[in-house]
Amino acid sequence: MDFEAFVHEIEKNRWNVWGVEVYEKGRLIHDYGDTCENIHEIYSATKTILSIAVGIAYDRGLINPEKSILEYLPAEKRNHMSEQQKNRLEKITIHRLLTMSVGDLPFRPEGNSFLDFSLACLVSHPDKNVFHYNNICAYLVGVALSNAIGEDVGRFIERNIFEPLHITKYEYERCPEGYFYGASSMKLTVHELSQIGLLLYNKGTYEGKRILSENYVQMATSVQQMNHEGGYGYFIWKYRDGFSINGKWKQKCYILPQRDLVITYLAHIEDDSHDLLLSMERNLLGIPT
Repeated sequence: MDFEAFVHEIEKNRWNVWGVEVYEKGRLIHDYGDTCENIHEIYSATKTILSIAVGIAYDRGLINPEKSILEYLPAEKRNHMSEQQKNRLEKITIHRLLTMSVGDLPFRPEGNSFLDFSLACLVSHPDKNVFHYNNICAYLVGVALSNAIGEDVGRFIERNIFEPLHITKYEYERCPEGYFYGASSMKLTVHELSQIGLLLYNKGTYEGKRILSENYVQMATSVQQMNHEGGYGYFIWKYRDGFSINGKWKQKCYILPQRDLVITYLAHIEDDSHDLLLSMERNLLGIPT
C-alpha cells in the first residue's frame, strides 16, 4: 500500500477530495485532509444508513422485508387507494424496495406530497424484479420504517446508530410531510462515515457491542439483485471481494473483509470519471490499472 502516492495523485490532479481514511483490522493507519472537522454531503450513502436502521428494526421483529409496502403505509393512505393501486402495491415488498428491484419508477419524488407522488407512480410490471436505481424506493422504505417503529426515523437513527458509534456531527432532511428523507440529503464527516463502514466490517458490532445482527449484515451486504455494476444488496453495492457505500459525486466507503480494509473518502467530483477510483485501487489495493 502506497498511501503517499495516492495523496500525491489527489493533489497533482487537483481532485476535489475533502478527506481520506484507511483502516486495517479496524485500526486507523492513514488519513489525509479534513476527516473530522467539517461535515460534507454524502448523498446516496444515506441509503446505507437507512438500511442499517431497517436492520435494527428487523432484529427487533418490527419490520419484515418479505411483507408488502402496503402493510406499512399510513391507514389513511391505504383507505383512499383504488383497488388497482392496492393490487399493484401488494406485490412490492420491502425487500424489493431495499434492492431497487421495482422497475421503472421516476428517479425522485416531487411536489408537496412526496408520498402521494411515490404511491401514484405506475409500475409497468409490479410482479417482475428489475433493477432500476432511484430515490423513490429508499423514500418509501423510510416511510414504511417510520410506521413500523412508530416514531421518526431520524430520531431512531440518532439514538440507535449515531449515539453508539459516537457520531455527533451530522445533518439530515425530511420531506414536506415530515418523513426522514432516507434517499439522500445527509451530511457527515469522513471519519463518521468510516464508523458506518467499520460497523459493517465488524458484522454488526462496534467497540464490542452488538448493534446489528450478523444475519442482517449478511443479507444487506450479499448480492440480492444483479445489475451492471456486479450486484446490489440492501442499499449496499457489491465491490470486488467486498462491498461499498456509495454517494453520487464520489462519496465512498469500501469495506473489504478479506483484506481487512475499510477505505473512506468524501469528494465532490461531478463527472463520470473513474480516475479517483483507479488511483485508489492502484495505490492502496495494489491492483494494476
